[in-house]
Amino acid sequence: MRDTEPLASGDSAGAAVPMAPMWPVWSLPLRLAHGVLAASVIGCLLLHEGGRWHEALGYTALGVSALRLAAGLFGTQADSPARFARFVASPRDTWAYACRVWAGREPRHLGHNPLGGWMVLALLTAALLAGASGAAFVTDRFWGDAQVLLLHAVAGWSLLALLPLHLAGVLFTSLRQRENLVRAMLDGRKRAPGTGDLPP
Repeated sequence: MRDTEPLASGDSAGAAVPMAPMWPVWSLPLRLAHGVLAASVIGCLLLHEGGRWHEALGYTALGVSALRLAAGLFGTQADSPARFARFVASPRDTWAYACRVWAGREPRHLGHNPLGGWMVLALLTAALLAGASGAAFVTDRFWGDAQVLLLHAVAGWSLLALLPLHLAGVLFTSLRQRENLVRAMLDGRKRAPGTGDLPP
């Protein structure tokens, strides 16, 4: 049975409040990984000058990114919304979706839409590169290596650019589809699919 939530506060006659079905989309481990990764990356960006906390948060971001990559590539359930194969569309399909967004005719996706899918990959790639280069830089072999430091800086600046774009996309889609996507990532549920909606 799907969860439900109230659609309205009731009427003047005191009738029962109608309930809208809610659809589970993202599992608790996936949501926890999202939250820990976001907090770690933001913490690293705020503490960009380095130090113990920057390193600790960087290792956390690297570990969570690696786990998320593994889940996306080798998840145990082939139909899981965490699998990249479920939500990373081809460049052609992504462009077609972008054109529909521009025309205001895009379908609602219960999981990530094609643009959101590519943003997930971009954020994960940048986080992995930043974490790996940062970890390498403090080793004896790569200590002071200018190329490793440059890679770390480029990955960090990429994250700084991608994060506001990601948040803007979440806000835009929330407004366009009248659905609180921030809350959906917190509780893992979205409004049940309607006519024309696409499953995760």
